[in-house]
Amino acid sequence: MSDYLCDDESEEFVFFKIPRQLIAAPKFKHVSKDAKLLYGMLLDHMSLSARNSRYNDARRVYIYYSVDEICGDITCGLDKAVKLLAAPGSCYLR
Repeated sequence: MSDYLCDDESEEFVFFKIPRQLIAAPKFKHVSKDAKLLYGMLLDHMSLSARNSRYNDARRVYIYYSVDEICGDITCGLDKAVKLLAAPGSCYLR
């Protein structure tokens, strides 16, 4: 087995996009790495919801991503997942 990706093997990977501003901007330095990762995961779920036309009357996208799913995806407990979702500045770019 090779240590390198060949041909279309790289297509097997799915990536989360995290806005560069969350990493580089001084105003987001206080935001935890877990919160930044969760933000990228929420963006991913938002684009899935948009593709499935999950909008409310104000044309805002509904994100279907349960706290239990978040706990499993980032390997954390319920308390931490809730704190990450509630943390000021952790889920919103301003």
